Amino acid sequence: MAKAFSVASWNVEHFGAIDKAKRKPKKPIKPIIKFLAAQKADVVAIYEVVGSVVFETIVDEMPDYQFQITEGPQSQEILVGVRKTINSFFTQKLEFKSGQSTLRPGALLTVRVDGKNYPLLFLHLKSLRQPKGFGLRDDMLDRALRFRKKLDNVAGGKANYILLGDLNTMGMNLTFSNKDLTGLEEIQRLKKRTKSRDMTILAKTHPNTFWPGSNSSFDPSSLDHVVAADHLRFKPLGGKPVDMRGWPDEPTDAKKDKWTKEFSDHALLFFEVQKV
Repeated sequence: MAKAFSVASWNVEHFGAIDKAKRKPKKPIKPIIKFLAAQKADVVAIYEVVGSVVFETIVDEMPDYQFQITEGPQSQEILVGVRKTINSFFTQKLEFKSGQSTLRPGALLTVRVDGKNYPLLFLHLKSLRQPKGFGLRDDMLDRALRFRKKLDNVAGGKANYILLGDLNTMGMNLTFSNKDLTGLEEIQRLKKRTKSRDMTILAKTHPNTFWPGSNSSFDPSSLDHVVAADHLRFKPLGGKPVDMRGWPDEPTDAKKDKWTKEFSDHALLFFEVQKV
């Protein structure tokens, strides 16, 4: 099958900012943007971005792209770039904020290739293992899955729908309770929910997308995902639909630690959509 377009999705962790109020990145931005540009994806999305911080560097390093960014009272935005040779339409979707002003909105990008529309919904869901965080994350995800029906109605059939991003599937901790939910259990729950919408979580070349560090009390975990309509097809990359790039490529824990300090503790997700 022929390629429709490729996508790179990556949480850059606020460029290592230690003072989010002043929005000052701790890490040099240029190497991070150069790594993103080197993927040569047709569509790129990065999470935890401030426009004024990234503007000069990303425009200089990626001149062949047009960029859009979400905006609002939240401190962490989603920035989406599209290669100028590709037709697309960008919409900020506030309903995925679940009524919370400080949560991130969804970024809906509809790509058109050979007369076919491919809606991509980029999300950065609520983190935290506490019940409130889990509840908000659960509601945001439910809205994203139900959005499939709206897109199907617009398409007059099966929409070429893909939702992706940092879904923060980290589980839930209940104080004084033995009913905690692990991150893996939350992912299994997500698999059942996507199946009911004729969608699938795409397999990745590495089991985890987040590396907290070899000396961290937290374990590596799978927080970032790509969920796609069942009828869509993807080019196998490393034997899987989604290729993990970044710290998973490093052979030792020490090198993984070094990579995350220089770039991000989230791996970059790369995939190639085939034409329908």
